[in-house]
Amino acid sequence: MSKERRAFRVIDTGVRDGRRQIAFDQAMIDLHREGRVRDSVRFLRFQPCALVGRHQSIGKELKLDYCRENGIGIVRRITGGGAIYLDPGQVGWELVISRKRVPLPTLQDYTREICEAVASGLSQAFSIDARFRPRNDIEVDGRKLCGTGGFFDGDTLFYQGTVLVDADPERVLACLNVPEEKLRKRNLDNASNRLVTLKHLMGGVAPEIESIHEAILRGLSERFGIDFSFELPSDEEEKLAAKIHDDETGTDEFVYSIDETSAQADCGAATLSGPGGSITALVRLEGKEQAQRIQTVLLTGDFFVAPPRILLDLEANLRGVPLDSVSGAIDEFFAATRPELLSLAPGDFKTVVHAALRTLRP
Repeated sequence: MSKERRAFRVIDTGVRDGRRQIAFDQAMIDLHREGRVRDSVRFLRFQPCALVGRHQSIGKELKLDYCRENGIGIVRRITGGGAIYLDPGQVGWELVISRKRVPLPTLQDYTREICEAVASGLSQAFSIDARFRPRNDIEVDGRKLCGTGGFFDGDTLFYQGTVLVDADPERVLACLNVPEEKLRKRNLDNASNRLVTLKHLMGGVAPEIESIHEAILRGLSERFGIDFSFELPSDEEEKLAAKIHDDETGTDEFVYSIDETSAQADCGAATLSGPGGSITALVRLEGKEQAQRIQTVLLTGDFFVAPPRILLDLEANLRGVPLDSVSGAIDEFFAATRPELLSLAPGDFKTVVHAALRTLRP
């Protein structure tokens, strides 16, 4: 990385409702893209909530009745990845930076560099052996300490992670539907064996929140040549975040916008799993047998694609496409839009859509 020192601001928005924290994410991104806030690190924590990734089916990933009955917030992130449970015992960290000032070729390269930086900072501060594990985790001895994810919006890179400080595995399992396939791949008896906390690694004593902030900043500073100035969130960010919350991320329309349980009737369905995560396609057809075409496509999963809204464009692009033109339409879409995919290829989407179509044929 470049040896030129860069001045980043550091802000801490403390403990907030999950939907409001997500709204602040989008406000930072929008204002950074417009040049109205500079490169930043944000620390944050959450009131108890279960969060799904941007492309996930909410009813498939969360135990919604349990969450509602126990006052646990239900939230959709603006980044991809899998479902998680968060509360004030976890520390969130985020980067909003210019790609020109920290130039790397792909989202996968940023993922590796940022995760290795944070892992190094945590390792030095707490005498642990934290390491990056592709596609987007930081682990200690094969157990997940920190999940991460991000995307590009023009020249702006948004990247976030959450350090597990003092998690309750029983609460996590009560909120989330963890696929058995995911456990089998790692030879685990249950989901709690996949996770580890700083409290556990430090002999039952959780470190101070400020010491975790310092460790992350040290790792980022050493890897990227960053200097920091500590500031308060701007009034402009707070006002825009409040508007985004009220108009989008705080609404049930956004949070429940993807739900396979309401879309499965008369659909062909298939799932493809690989290094980039799982993709599920739900396809409904219209027209007579010899002239059938796609009526709707829903693509869900824990994958990462940038910009995230590109999946909505792909779904819209496939509506009305004759079955013999589906492959060409998908190829043309990706050739024209050239989105960033993390450990995925355009052919993966083509494969899963065709697999779903095959389930509709006699």
